[in-house]
Amino acid sequence: MNTKIAIYSSKVLLPNDAGPYTIYIENGQIVHIEIGKSQKPEYIFHDYGDYVLMPGIIDPHVHINEPGRTDWEGFDTGTTAAVAGGVTTLVDMPLNSTPVTINVKEFKKKIAVADKKAHMHCGFWGGIIPANISQLIPLAQAGVLGFKAFLIHSGIDEFPDSDEDTLIAAYNALKGSNLPILAHCEIGSATNSSDLDKYPSNYMAYLKSRPKKWENDAIELMLKMAEEFNHPTHIVHISSADCLDSILAAKKRGVPITVETCPHYLFFNAENIPNGDTRFKCAPPIRGSKNNDLLWESLINGTIDFIGSDHSPAPPNIKELDSGNLKDAWGGISGIQFTLSALWTKGVKYGLTLQRLKEILCESPAKFIGKELNKGKIKVGYDADLVIWDPNETFKVVPEIIQARHKISPYSQLHLKGRVKYTYVKGNLVWNGKELIKKQEGTLIIGE
Repeated sequence: MNTKIAIYSSKVLLPNDAGPYTIYIENGQIVHIEIGKSQKPEYIFHDYGDYVLMPGIIDPHVHINEPGRTDWEGFDTGTTAAVAGGVTTLVDMPLNSTPVTINVKEFKKKIAVADKKAHMHCGFWGGIIPANISQLIPLAQAGVLGFKAFLIHSGIDEFPDSDEDTLIAAYNALKGSNLPILAHCEIGSATNSSDLDKYPSNYMAYLKSRPKKWENDAIELMLKMAEEFNHPTHIVHISSADCLDSILAAKKRGVPITVETCPHYLFFNAENIPNGDTRFKCAPPIRGSKNNDLLWESLINGTIDFIGSDHSPAPPNIKELDSGNLKDAWGGISGIQFTLSALWTKGVKYGLTLQRLKEILCESPAKFIGKELNKGKIKVGYDADLVIWDPNETFKVVPEIIQARHKISPYSQLHLKGRVKYTYVKGNLVWNGKELIKKQEGTLIIGE
């Protein structure tokens, strides 16, 4: 049935404007945009008053962990948490599913399960490891959107780290493909862990065990690779501000480099993380407040291109919640549901505007993914993927509202500002502010 709907808000965020508009939708696409409040008899009309009406969020950095580790997350719970946070498109990382997405056979398994369980649009990254260089082009032909490499042990043995020779081989194999190479940027070893060995619950000891130098060295290597091969290269989850000047200089030289950071590197700081609270463990680690101020500055001015949640949940026992052992705990933040709210809560202090928020959550990630998504903008011809949210409402993060498989998040018990009220996927209302009301909407984003 061709359902025609019209949605009005006084705060619609268009690509180059904001204000009162009515958005007309047919067959899941935006067909007309009219200034002011207007109603046509053939359209079902929804008036969202003064709520912000924004393109659905695009999150290019999510660990769904299915197939193989659905006790960690899964497409059902992971995409429910996503739409609860206004995310309508995500790109799934090649780990920590079991097996990892390093060949076409395993990629097809992932596509099959996502097609049956995802409640929103999903794309997929492939993996780069030393043993699968011959698989990169077949994976590209099968439809992955790009390739992720770790420059340090990933945390699971099935996804070993890539040294410089492996990266060179990957760049050569992907020459001409224009598919981005994404890098987890740390180069280091266990030699910095002596304090953590003695004080495994001490956060500052954990921070010291993964120093900025590890991240800085890896970023400099990737900048060199991007320039040498003139190939799209992406730095995931930057946490060290030390390389921001080098990144900006590389961009000015025309190096095809993009950078993301995560909400937790902007919302939290090392000085305020309690010892033994493993919910905050991630890699690279959350650093000090002065460092994080510089990340904010670079996010606002465009040196950092966009936000990825790096949603990476794990069961309570693996997070070592009871022991508080930061050395042994899984390093990953569960937070995709709270990306928008966390950024809005903290960002106003740094000059974050609604337009810049739209850019870093919607427009820039869509551009990065590269495929003609018809997403990330409220524009005629684009998919009607939309989030409606109240920038003035403050809410408390309690377990009952957390939609991820495990109710473990560093945002728990905090008060956040900016609450998602409604989420639409291709013109279908899937989240009503309290629960998922329509399942398995959206499409799989398969490259060509």
